[in-house]
Amino acid sequence: MSPTARILVAAFMLTAMALYASAAKIAPLGVDDSAGRDGEWGFRPSDGLASETNPPSFVWRPQKNAATYELQCSNDAGFGKIAYGISNLPYNCHCPSKTLSTGKWFWRFRYTDKQARQSAWSKVRSFTIAPGALAMPMPPRAELLGRIPKTHPRLFVRPEQLPALRKLAADELKDIARSLVAQCDRLLKRPPDTTEPPKYPKGTKRGSDPWRKIWWGNRRLTQTVLGNAATLGFTRLITGNDAYGQEAKRLLLAAAKWDPKGATGYRYNDEAGMPYAYYFARTYTFINDLLSKDEKALCRRVMTIRGDEMYRHLAARHIWRPYSSHSNRAWHFLGEVGVAFHGEIPQADKWTYFAMNVFYNVYPVWSDADGGWHEGANYWASYITRFTWWADVMRAAMGVDAYKKPYFARIGYYPMYLQPPGTVGGGFGDLTARRRSSHNRDLMTTLTTQARNGHWQWYVDAHGGPVRGGDYIAFIRGALPKTPALAPSDLPTSRCFKGTGQTVLNCDLKSAADNVEIIFKSSPFGTQSHGYESNNSLLLYAFGERLLIRTGRRDSYGSNHHRNWMWKTKSTNCITVNGLGQQGHSASARGKIVAFATSDKIDYVAGEASAAYGGALNRFTRHILFIKPELVIVLDELEAPEASSFEWHLHSMKKMQIAGQNDIRITNNKAAARVAFLAPAGLKLSLTDKFDPPPRARVKLTEWHLTATPPKKAAKMEFVTVIRPHRSGNPLPPIAAKLHKLKNGYAVEAALASGKVIALLRTAEKGKITFSSLSTNAQVDVFIQDAKGKTTARLAR
Repeated sequence: MSPTARILVAAFMLTAMALYASAAKIAPLGVDDSAGRDGEWGFRPSDGLASETNPPSFVWRPQKNAATYELQCSNDAGFGKIAYGISNLPYNCHCPSKTLSTGKWFWRFRYTDKQARQSAWSKVRSFTIAPGALAMPMPPRAELLGRIPKTHPRLFVRPEQLPALRKLAADELKDIARSLVAQCDRLLKRPPDTTEPPKYPKGTKRGSDPWRKIWWGNRRLTQTVLGNAATLGFTRLITGNDAYGQEAKRLLLAAAKWDPKGATGYRYNDEAGMPYAYYFARTYTFINDLLSKDEKALCRRVMTIRGDEMYRHLAARHIWRPYSSHSNRAWHFLGEVGVAFHGEIPQADKWTYFAMNVFYNVYPVWSDADGGWHEGANYWASYITRFTWWADVMRAAMGVDAYKKPYFARIGYYPMYLQPPGTVGGGFGDLTARRRSSHNRDLMTTLTTQARNGHWQWYVDAHGGPVRGGDYIAFIRGALPKTPALAPSDLPTSRCFKGTGQTVLNCDLKSAADNVEIIFKSSPFGTQSHGYESNNSLLLYAFGERLLIRTGRRDSYGSNHHRNWMWKTKSTNCITVNGLGQQGHSASARGKIVAFATSDKIDYVAGEASAAYGGALNRFTRHILFIKPELVIVLDELEAPEASSFEWHLHSMKKMQIAGQNDIRITNNKAAARVAFLAPAGLKLSLTDKFDPPPRARVKLTEWHLTATPPKKAAKMEFVTVIRPHRSGNPLPPIAAKLHKLKNGYAVEAALASGKVIALLRTAEKGKITFSSLSTNAQVDVFIQDAKGKTTARLAR
């Protein structure tokens, strides 16, 4: 090639490259519009959603290299007119600061990257605002932050409220004030040790008992120092006793010298790092006027490091992946730090604004607006109790009422239905087996006071009345108005928490002593986190006792027993396939409540859980009928890709008495049940009290496990089971029911205390079921008849 040709080729290539670069600058960046996957929040509002709040909260997938986002809303799918728009959003979420008009809406987003390049618009999604949607806009950033007091205190109370609180301390709330004074006097006499908590020795195995001792021990050490400092600081505010303030200051400054990334660092041990953050912030704001300029600077340096560590961990992932259990506490603890150090740490306002975005857009995560809590009652109580602190902070510092949010307006119905007064057993979820209804009293007192719900007040009164705590939180809440009680006579006795995938069937909400309760799970959250029990599993409580139970006891989180027994289907009242169960501890092991109906005499629920078995099943539909209070009918329809064995597991606290598959007796103190496997015939029954694997030796636990296995493998299997709960001192109920195999399904005929019940159960995809003079096209059709054969109650679905 000649020199001239080479020059021309080079010039051509340079020109082409320049044109390509110019086009790249002009061409918009792509948008990742892929749907939410396991563990992700997903696009909200989802396409076609009817929003319960006005405006809805918008959340979208975070975009790679995005610096800011822009959101637009329009009544026109073509976005000819932008009815609402906002740009420079720092997070992949937004709740507008004003309500939207009713009707159909469309929304989209785009982003700008760190090189100031703009993306294309996302796909367009629709939503609807109904006329009755709850107005709950999020105030703009500047307005929210502008509401925070310029001086201290800023957490729980405002400076202008102190005179009124001091008067209450001497009058209406003097009993709580005296309790606080007594606590502080004891602390002055026996001050806590402020030695910095230790780190894990080299070679300590995570999850082992020595590790757990330090892990949890450091949390307690942190709470002892800084929790007591906060109590001293607040009590000084309402009593004027500077000795309390000086001791609070001593404790605060001692803790300030601990390594912020050491044994109590958030990333090293969040169970110590989280209480450090919020108790430090509270103490700082309660005694701020006692701190010198240099002491304030020390506190700010320490909390800058700790706050930044929390923020970097949370902001990078929590909005789109909010299902980390501990992060669902950490975000509002960071919010407390932000409020306390408003205007004093440059990043503090960012921390506060992040926490407010989480509250408005992605909280709560373990439920929909109907209530419930995927992780179970124990974690519900633990996490919501802590959230109520943030609710108090938001109300005092920024004038935001958390209890207007639909979930928090209904939150108290979860314990009311799950644990009527006197119930032992907290349903599904980690650490709930021995939970009593009385354990809900403290939190329900708080929820009742804040939300002013009469039914919840009745529940509190049924457990002895409001808890009159002796700490500073109780003092602050003691100034709120009282709520008149309202008995639950106007409520249905059963309730479906569909978004959580749990249904609670009761016959009496007023007293567990007269109640029979079935708890059923088939959850869209799967078996993840602390809500690990298998889908389509059930529990049976009667007359205040547990009869059919979920089994095992957590010796340490993630231990061999916890992971390989409690997280497995075999530990629940459910069905395994070829000896294997659902995917353990997985967001993808989903179930779904597919039907629910309730009436005074009959309840019905059905769930589908085949997707949880990782391909081992094409269908697992469980139907449960509750003929209140004396009969439970369970129909299981299973289909596998190939001939398989199916194992129906039942569990009890005490040894079952077995006289054949149609006569299995379960007793626990005042309660008993008689179980009959009506189909299939020829079941092989095995009973053991062994766990595989067992808990650690320090846990002493005996429970009984029954397995019922059909005689032959099959690709399709149908189990029909009847359970008769009764009081253990009463005569035994009839041994079984009659099962009639019909074209398109079954009829179950069973005697009742007065009359009988006939349940028609369709197993064919469609078609009529006929039995005697009864006929139906419904999936289930239940007839309660009196002694003369007259139908006195019916439920068809």
